Amino acid sequence: MAGRINDDDVKAVRDAVPIDAVVSEYLQLRNAGGGNLKGLCPFHDEKSPSFQVSPSKGFFHCFGCQEGGDTITFVMKIDHLTFSEAVERLAGQAGITLRYEEGGYNPSHQRGERIRLVEAHKIAAQFYVDQLESPEAEIGRKFLAERGFDQAAAAHFGVGYSPAGWDHLTRFLRGKGFSDKELTLSGLSQEGRRGPIDRFRGRLMWPIRDIGGEVVGFGARRLREDDNGPKYLNTPETPIYKKSQVLYGIDLAKKEIAKSSRAVVVEGYTDVMACHLAGVPIAIATCGTAFGTDHIKILRRLLMDNGSARVIFTFDGDAAGQKAALRAFEDDQKFAAETYIAIAPDNMDPCDLRLAKGDEAVADLVEPRTPLFEFALRQIVSRYDLETPAGRAAALDEAAPVVARIKNSASQHEVAVQLAGMLGILDTQFVVKRVAQIARWARDRGGKGPAPARGGNASMAAAAPAAPGFGGPALTLRNPVYATERELLKLALQHPHLVSPAFDAYGIDEFTAAPYAAVRQAVLEAGGAEWGVQDPQAYLVAVREAAPDDAVRAMVTELAVEAIHRKTVDEAYAGEQLVWVRRRAVDRRIRDVQGTLTRLGNGGDPAQLAAVQNELWVLQQYGQALRERGAEAL
Repeated sequence: MAGRINDDDVKAVRDAVPIDAVVSEYLQLRNAGGGNLKGLCPFHDEKSPSFQVSPSKGFFHCFGCQEGGDTITFVMKIDHLTFSEAVERLAGQAGITLRYEEGGYNPSHQRGERIRLVEAHKIAAQFYVDQLESPEAEIGRKFLAERGFDQAAAAHFGVGYSPAGWDHLTRFLRGKGFSDKELTLSGLSQEGRRGPIDRFRGRLMWPIRDIGGEVVGFGARRLREDDNGPKYLNTPETPIYKKSQVLYGIDLAKKEIAKSSRAVVVEGYTDVMACHLAGVPIAIATCGTAFGTDHIKILRRLLMDNGSARVIFTFDGDAAGQKAALRAFEDDQKFAAETYIAIAPDNMDPCDLRLAKGDEAVADLVEPRTPLFEFALRQIVSRYDLETPAGRAAALDEAAPVVARIKNSASQHEVAVQLAGMLGILDTQFVVKRVAQIARWARDRGGKGPAPARGGNASMAAAAPAAPGFGGPALTLRNPVYATERELLKLALQHPHLVSPAFDAYGIDEFTAAPYAAVRQAVLEAGGAEWGVQDPQAYLVAVREAAPDDAVRAMVTELAVEAIHRKTVDEAYAGEQLVWVRRRAVDRRIRDVQGTLTRLGNGGDPAQLAAVQNELWVLQQYGQALRERGAEAL
């Protein structure tokens, strides 16, 4: 059993590894004043940096999610390591030999699982590099040469070769003290008929490194005709390798990406190599999966979401490439950076383009030209017959929501005008107003949701009289406050499992429409939404029986049968409604407290003034957490 690391050695590790140097491996840090640095928090999504690092104190703290600690804590949290594993990793970087309180120091047995798997990959990467020089690897060297990559290029990117035999690497790693269980868990070996065998055999190997530069997986390219496997074979999901959370080349590109506020997303390993060698050292690629939310998080922390940031996607011009581009656009607005698409002439990828036309052509390809939203719009519009009024109207219906998603209002207006031109609609203002209408509706729906329907339930968007027996203004679904409250109550009645137990903690005063507050009270008196999870039918009956009069009972029935404003009703949608109702309640309370603060003025009781100021601060922090973390902050 591994012993406890000596306290003096732990202190030595803390002192030896500056916290800003470690944090900078994962995100871009800028001057925050007072000797501190700031950046976008790696532990939660945020639009403006609330994550601060104090090099002098050796601590970090996020004022958004409240995560904080020292260098060891940061490494533990960012890479999901135990305390011992984090100390061992940092000690390795600092060249410190650790002592253990109990038993002798035996690295092969006393290092944590992640450390062991990373070490196995490091050794495997060098093994593959060495094998690239073997006579058997001639086919691999030829493959690289034909694509314009010499020995120096292969060495720079750590490209190697896996021998064609069954267990060359497995036997090599066994000799280094790794167990069969570790080799299988790492994804470097797989179970064969007589024990573990190499996963990668007779292939060209690209090491996949995390943002900290450690090898966590491999991409393997088929070389021989008799290889029946896929063209590219990647490491399977392992404790250290999640394909949706790694970007090939990020370790080499991160500093230039942070420095230039630009990133180029390409499709393959050779494309990354071609770009870097052509003077575009900001190229990265996904590893056998679509570019998605987790990849965006990695780039955002480097780009810092400043106004001049640019992300350029390169895709083939064929149908698959177009599909990939549209898929990337689905996540486009998660960037504060402007996004562009680059398609090479003759549908060549950067590697082919470099071979055919040289380095300058690659550098020219990734100059931002066509905004990703413009490409997406043209793909949509091309599917309709714009010669007919019906075709133009249908194209507008599909394209307008795309434009409405553009956050910047000036850009949104400009693109709406462009859309009118694409569609051949002379009344430009009609298109601009349509887009603005959809954008307003989307904001009212918590950033998601379709525009009001032209038919069917469109009448529900008009003003509706107040329910009998209730005072106050008429209810209208155009009022976002009432619309969200109504939607949340429908979820609580129809799908209590999606909102419980959070809903039961909501106060009556969080529902500003009198009839909705009355329904909330009835739900509370009936035992809450949590009971509805256990027996939905009896729950609805109980809520109706708890209603104080016929008007409230009628409202309960109405809400229990009215359609939810979303085809897919899931936890995400329910979370949005919960958050919006709570956010508005918090905002109302903030206004109330601010009014109290104003009335107290400078001459008020100091203790009372301090209490009110503290409440205001707490409310503002909670409001920010709701905006940034959504349902996680409830």
